[in-house]
Amino acid sequence: MKQMGRTPCCEKGHTNKGAWAREEDERLIAYIQAHGQGCWRSLPKAAGLLRCGKSCRLRWINYLRPDVKRGNFTDEEDDIIIKLHNRLGNKWSKIASRLPGRTDNEIKNHWNTHIKRMMLTKGIDPTTHRSINEHVSSTIVLREDTKIHDELSCNNQNKPEEEKCPELSLELRISLPSSST
Repeated sequence: MKQMGRTPCCEKGHTNKGAWAREEDERLIAYIQAHGQGCWRSLPKAAGLLRCGKSCRLRWINYLRPDVKRGNFTDEEDDIIIKLHNRLGNKWSKIASRLPGRTDNEIKNHWNTHIKRMMLTKGIDPTTHRSINEHVSSTIVLREDTKIHDELSCNNQNKPEEEKCPELSLELRISLPSSST
């Protein structure tokens, strides 16, 4: 049977998996400095690496590029991430484009491990960027509306209309505007 889609980028049995050795990093850096990034599928073999192209690409983009920023995020970076997340949602690549030296993967991981938790402890919903208390009160209102709806449809089918829900007047009057001449 013919397989659909792309062919695998490497022979799975002949590639290293897991942590990268310092020697592998050095080979990848030296190759890219000498030849550029080029085609990631052919790069591992040309660089003498027993890795797949995808693994080489991710290693370069997320860890080895010279412009990758190292270290903890600053408060200013956190503020930018929060503001952009409020506007863009989980569009990590777009957010990363506004933070030079930070990768989309690094920003996503920082969001999920630090910023989300910090927002929750401050009482802010990290999905809506609104106060959690606002969300709770709107839920209560919805529940009250449901309660009123349940009372309106109470099982008083045999009672006259006035006795079903006496505190609620559903009387509607339509009249022509009165002329005061």
